[in-house]
Amino acid sequence: MDFLTEIRWSPYAVGIGIGILSWLSFLISKKPIACSTTFAKTSGMLERVILGPKVTEKPYYKKIKLNIDWQWMLVIGIIIGSFISALLSGDFQLQWVPSLWAGTFGSSALLRIFVALIGGICLGFGARWADGCTSGHGISGTMQLSLASWISAICFFIGGIITAHIIY
Repeated sequence: MDFLTEIRWSPYAVGIGIGILSWLSFLISKKPIACSTTFAKTSGMLERVILGPKVTEKPYYKKIKLNIDWQWMLVIGIIIGSFISALLSGDFQLQWVPSLWAGTFGSSALLRIFVALIGGICLGFGARWADGCTSGHGISGTMQLSLASWISAICFFIGGIITAHIIY
C-alpha cells in the first residue's frame, strides 16, 4: 500500500486501473466513462434552481436528463480522490499561482484566474461541440475502436503539445 503515498503513480498501473474501470462501466451500466456531460448537467441543475422547472423543457436538457447519476458521482469521486491522494502523498498545498505559471507569466492571481476561466469555457465548448471530452473519446471511444474518437485523441495530443510549446 506504499504506492498510495507516492506523488506520481506509475502510468502503467493507472492505465490498467482506468481500463478495469472502463470495463466495469460497460458491464454494469452499459455506458462509457465520460465526464463533460456532468458539467452540462450541473449547469442545468443550477439554472433550474434559479429559473425554475421550465428549464427542463429545453431540448438539450431533455436529452441529457438533469439528474445526479453515476457519471456525476464519478466526477465527485475524481475530485475527492485527488484531494485524498494529495493529502496522503504530502503534496497538498494551497496556491493561487503555480510556480511554472509564475515563472512564465508572473504571479498575478487575477490573470491566472481569468485565463483558467477562459480556458474552461473553451474546453467546455469544445467538449460539447465534439460530443465528448478526453475521457469520453480518449478512453471510452478509443477502447471501442471508434474512428472519430481516435482522431479526437490524436488531436488532443497534437493540440496539447503545440500549446505547451507556445506557452512554455
